[in-house]
Amino acid sequence: MGESPALSFRFHALAACAAASLLALSTANAAEPLKTSALSLQTGGAMPADQQALGFEHADLKFKILPDRKAIEGEATLTLTAKASLDKLVLDFDRVFTIRKLTVDGKALKPSAWSNPEGRLTITLPRKVAKGRSVTVVIAYDGVPLEAKKAPWDGGFVWSKTETGEPWIATAVQGVGCDIFWPCIDYPTGEPKLVDMHITVPAGLVAPANGVFLGMTEQNGWRTYNWRTKTPNTYAIALDVGPYEALTGTYQSRFGDTIPLAFWHLRGNAEPAKGLFAEFTTLLDFFEQMIGPYPFRDEKMGVVETPHLGMEHQTINAYGNKYKKEIYGFDWLMQHEFAHEWFGNQLTNRDNDDMWLHEGYGTYMQPLMSQWLHGDMEYMARLNQMRVDSKNRFPIVSGRPLREDEVYNADRGPGNDIYYKAANVLHTLRALIGDEAFFRITRIAVYGRDDPKPGNFKPLYLGTKDFIKIVNDVTGKDYGWFFDVYMYEPQQPELLETREGGDLVLRWKTPKDKPFPMPVEIKVGDKLVSVPMTGGTGRVTVGDTVPVIVDPASKVLRRQPYLEVYQAWKKAQDDAAKAAADAKAKADAAKQK
Repeated sequence: MGESPALSFRFHALAACAAASLLALSTANAAEPLKTSALSLQTGGAMPADQQALGFEHADLKFKILPDRKAIEGEATLTLTAKASLDKLVLDFDRVFTIRKLTVDGKALKPSAWSNPEGRLTITLPRKVAKGRSVTVVIAYDGVPLEAKKAPWDGGFVWSKTETGEPWIATAVQGVGCDIFWPCIDYPTGEPKLVDMHITVPAGLVAPANGVFLGMTEQNGWRTYNWRTKTPNTYAIALDVGPYEALTGTYQSRFGDTIPLAFWHLRGNAEPAKGLFAEFTTLLDFFEQMIGPYPFRDEKMGVVETPHLGMEHQTINAYGNKYKKEIYGFDWLMQHEFAHEWFGNQLTNRDNDDMWLHEGYGTYMQPLMSQWLHGDMEYMARLNQMRVDSKNRFPIVSGRPLREDEVYNADRGPGNDIYYKAANVLHTLRALIGDEAFFRITRIAVYGRDDPKPGNFKPLYLGTKDFIKIVNDVTGKDYGWFFDVYMYEPQQPELLETREGGDLVLRWKTPKDKPFPMPVEIKVGDKLVSVPMTGGTGRVTVGDTVPVIVDPASKVLRRQPYLEVYQAWKKAQDDAAKAAADAKAKADAAKQK
């Protein structure tokens, strides 16, 4: 305003002051840093056509971690192949970062050549890229990345400190995607074939990461750790920084080779870390016997202690369970995250809608390992608790592309049912078709073949329909009805029982009256009778014999009204306890005032 005398005379003083205030407010708002957009807070869904036209060959990623500012400096060199003629590149990248320089095939572009208003970076290419040709883009950037509030259930950076006050930093981005700290294709099928990482941290800190260690350099108070990994899940690429010490070893595989082992733990945790590290070989014994060869044996089995609970970061799984002991004799958290090396990193879902292939199988591995170690009692105990914790409000699979939050948010999608209910569905499938067929199906789903050996398989994508086809091919039967009810409907099938004279009459009740010819075993006195339930109904003569027990071995997942009564009671108890805690907190806050 002071630069225009004409305006000073034209307006009343009050109007001038108001205009000056508006200008000052506008200037202040313009200076406010951009926040992560709604688009960047999402991950997955339907992939845009522009990104479907890209093959991701190589990502060379440089990160400098600045703990005092909770900031990073980055440089991403991305090599992409055109599946169709391209005149632009479309990448996912959080708009909070300032792009300092951008080049395409060595040619620096002007800022007008790219835009990123909502977290989808669009780069106009200097010239078209023909189908089958590659293009390399280099993006130099810096900024303050999204900070997680409750990792790993939300997503972002965790800026923590150890008990001795040293920086302890981690990323956990499954819920929000890779674009929170590097430019990527933020979809399950957006995996790069090869990733190099160069992580620069203050001297005294250590930065373990995915894949094979290529060395460390130190200069002017900074250390750079170099790593290389192949075909990682986009959300599995992770940064972990802290005052770590490493336990290392090797595992002699049943396939005749050795696998490097490494556990990075916080300084001062050496004794409990040794106990956890001793479980590594047992885990590998179990998985290689029951599923097949460890997929990333030429890199390592790696685990790092983190300030959040955990995440399946390929070859550098995050562990934050604080070395807790449990009645089953092994650390469930480490075992679950390690299971994702097979179900998540080797086998990757085509879409978030197929996430049960990661989480259902990954969760089923805990009862399966309990059975492998200690027998059926612990196997069934774990499955029973998972059955109790299932909600049955949304189908496990919707049949359409979904964002991550549409799956994991229990108010919008299946939530924990992709873990607990899906694990019980796998238990039921195994009981129905037998161990030989079940584990053969599992091997083909994971490796693409029934005879996996080190070196004869590659990572693959799989969807629910692909899995159903494998089941049908292996068994020689059509089990579409099984998945149609268990996966595509929210409610479990219910087995109705009535008596007609001396007969027990059974009928399956399913959502929308869908076919469900699930056979059922009945214990009649000391005899076990198998009822085929052809057409969804069956009948068995029981007379006055006692006891009569339906499904005595609990092979079939089905609706149990008494569980619903318990679940309603438990929810009421939990709600009352929360209300009381909130009221107490409010009263305490009022007293402090």
